[in-house]
Amino acid sequence: MPVSKEIFDRLTKRIDSYRDEMVEFQIELTKQIALGPDNGGDGEWKRAEFLKDKITAFGLSDISEYNAEDKRVPEGTRPNLVVRLKGKTAKPTVWVMAHMDIVPPGDEKLWDSNPHEAIVKDGKIYGRGTEDNQQGLVSSLFAMRALIEEKIAPSTDICLMLVADEETGNEYGIDYVLKSNPDLVDKNDIVIVPDGGNPDGSMVEVAEKSILWCGFEILGKQVHASMPQAGINAHRASAHLVVRLDQQLHQEYSRQDPVFDPPGSTFEPTQREANVPNINTIPGKEVLYFDCRILPDYSVDDVLATINKIAAEVAGEFKVEIKVTQPMIARAAPATSTEAPVVKIISEAILEVSQVKPQPMGIGGGTVAALFRKHGIPAVVWSTMDDLAHQPNEYCVIDNLVLDTKVFAYVFINES
Repeated sequence: MPVSKEIFDRLTKRIDSYRDEMVEFQIELTKQIALGPDNGGDGEWKRAEFLKDKITAFGLSDISEYNAEDKRVPEGTRPNLVVRLKGKTAKPTVWVMAHMDIVPPGDEKLWDSNPHEAIVKDGKIYGRGTEDNQQGLVSSLFAMRALIEEKIAPSTDICLMLVADEETGNEYGIDYVLKSNPDLVDKNDIVIVPDGGNPDGSMVEVAEKSILWCGFEILGKQVHASMPQAGINAHRASAHLVVRLDQQLHQEYSRQDPVFDPPGSTFEPTQREANVPNINTIPGKEVLYFDCRILPDYSVDDVLATINKIAAEVAGEFKVEIKVTQPMIARAAPATSTEAPVVKIISEAILEVSQVKPQPMGIGGGTVAALFRKHGIPAVVWSTMDDLAHQPNEYCVIDNLVLDTKVFAYVFINES
């Protein structure tokens, strides 16, 4: 058996004894506001110093810093920490990556309490950052602490990576760490990112779709609605454009992949800017957008070529000019194989600890795990959460916090 029942029972009891302390840790951590400069803050330095003090007090003294220069913050750098607990062997190292930064609270009138003064109510900890990403940070850290206090050596080296700048692009966080230290994480290492999940903890995210946002500016000629022959109706052209894009993109890129939910590529008309303010004017300009989430085995460039072809056809037919822009292109990283060791190890831990069947899945949105995958490092995203990221009244379920700590402890002593 890869994990000793006697050893894991000891760890489970130790983790259960941490429950109140983990809640208090969350409350104190929430006070250490870590907003990046793009979000109007001073960065993560204060939070990093708080964490270093706590981590050292837990008996974890092997802390390395990979700080990224950023002159926009008072200290001139953004902190990135690696906390290492030596195992019976060094490789493959097990990595857990959590981010220290948070997003602003948004409209504080929508909060029932002070977002930076965490409160406990009905088995939940409410406050900005308590779920995103403090739950993953605290659970993995306390799992490491449990090993130390039970004097149990992990099967291999365990590294907790605490990074900056996840919420605003990763340039000063994991992207910087991986690019400036290309040998730090090996392609054979086990990498878990506890920054997404579902309420029962069954989802193991292994893949992401490419993201393509397209903008369309349709230019015709504005005239009075009683004289349509004197103008060119941009609204009519835009309506035909939307229908053709919707139909042809779904027909041409119709492949299904059951790993994803939904299983196919999606092409959704979303934002539409206001045109004329009155009913009796034919608009000469329309601006609209599509949000496309494309299965990773399709080329984004091929989809763009199809979009441009459809736009050119509509422009010619309705005698309008159509300008196509791409506010965002995020090409999908290679998927983590469902047979990868990291998938098997985290899946075993989920099944044994939570008694739920894990399900490798792909998602339509982007995650920071993609940066590992782009470096050839298989990674998964996993946590047990209600997915309240960026919402008012964000909370962490205390039972989930404790449960995830046990799952990480199981992973850390798994010798398979």
